[in-house]
Amino acid sequence: MISVLGLDLGRKRIGVAGCDRLGQLATGITTIYRRNFASDVAQLRRICQERGVEKLIVGLPYTLDGQLGSQARQVQHLAEKIGAALNLPVEYIDERLTSFQAEEILKQRRRSPRHHKDLVDQIAAALILQQWLDARSQTAKATLAAGDPQL
Repeated sequence: MISVLGLDLGRKRIGVAGCDRLGQLATGITTIYRRNFASDVAQLRRICQERGVEKLIVGLPYTLDGQLGSQARQVQHLAEKIGAALNLPVEYIDERLTSFQAEEILKQRRRSPRHHKDLVDQIAAALILQQWLDARSQTAKATLAAGDPQL
């Protein structure tokens, strides 16, 4: 399994998630409080080196009608810069409503999303990465079912 890192890129924070060795379960790792690009990249580089990361999975905030709005373009721009700085490929996945879902998860745990924004970002990153892992798993299952000898 390729080692990947899920990122929820925001203006103030970056939620970071990783997955197990089998690539089945995503979990939040940390939240990076953004200061400047060099500091953000240094923290991400450390995590990537520790985990042997080969690809970044970034949530792209499409509009509700599926378009790339200004926020999504800003995220793409930042993600491309981070990918280039880390010399890692970037893959995007639709992250619509992941922050809302993350807040709901915190509420179920009886924690206030307003007071735990760092956890919201970590959970959102885990949801983004889990969505990517699930899509990858479904593709692999479909390929196996079709009898593709490549797998």
